[in-house]
Amino acid sequence: MDQVAIEHPQVLVVTGMSGAGRSSAAKVLEDLGYTVIDNLPPRLLAEAAISHDIPERHEQLAVVIDSRGGLPIEALKSAIDELARGGVVTKVVFLDADDEVIVRRYEENKRPHPLGLDTISQSIEAERILLGELRESADTVIDTSNLNIHELRDRLTAEFSEEEVTRPMRVSIRSFGFKHGSPRDADIVLDVRFLPNPHWVPELQPLRGTDSEVSGYVLGDAAAKEFVERIDGLLEFLIPRYQAEGKSYLSIAIGCTGGHHRSVAIAEEMARRINQRGVPASVHHRDIDR
Repeated sequence: MDQVAIEHPQVLVVTGMSGAGRSSAAKVLEDLGYTVIDNLPPRLLAEAAISHDIPERHEQLAVVIDSRGGLPIEALKSAIDELARGGVVTKVVFLDADDEVIVRRYEENKRPHPLGLDTISQSIEAERILLGELRESADTVIDTSNLNIHELRDRLTAEFSEEEVTRPMRVSIRSFGFKHGSPRDADIVLDVRFLPNPHWVPELQPLRGTDSEVSGYVLGDAAAKEFVERIDGLLEFLIPRYQAEGKSYLSIAIGCTGGHHRSVAIAEEMARRINQRGVPASVHHRDIDR
């Protein structure tokens, strides 16, 4: 597929759940050449951009905003609107993670949650309510539950590095099990639980969708063949249009009940087809070992 020019944000607002990796993201963005300001009150966002002469110097500024002080969403929206009127490209990236992952990170680091309620779980619940509207309005949501620092770096680099002025869309395909929860940051979620389940075939049950026996069983079904063809055609239509809008990273999640068989086989096949079309596609099986 054709490569397109990517309009990089001049001001990147990094926010999200405490414990989801804002500090790690800030370090990555510094390495990518962004000037990073931590814990900036939303009302000072436009002032910070102006003081750095962002429009004239074509510099890139990343501001990290957290929930301390209540994070007034209207103040942030007003600041972003003000920058837009001045011709500054601004994007909001929201970092998220599963509650149990955030709890574990706080327990491992032995640090208090910034909201400081009686328990970490209570603080997380309160913060989710506080940040709910901001998450919905964010340009990019990144779920760090299953990302290490190197994978987070790759994700941010794919979206926000200027090392390549033009680059192809990158596609990430994840299989998952609905019983373990849906991915928080997927752009497209596909449900393949309508397909015959190898779990109920004794000789296939202990195998996984990466095994040829299971893959052949799943992909040999008439409904699976039609499903794959239809989704393949949809992505052939969507990907260049996402690229034209400046999107450089597409996350597709494919789910079945447990994330062992059907979703894995379909994800592998979709990644194969997308790569054959010349679009870099990676595949990750979130729940295959659960």
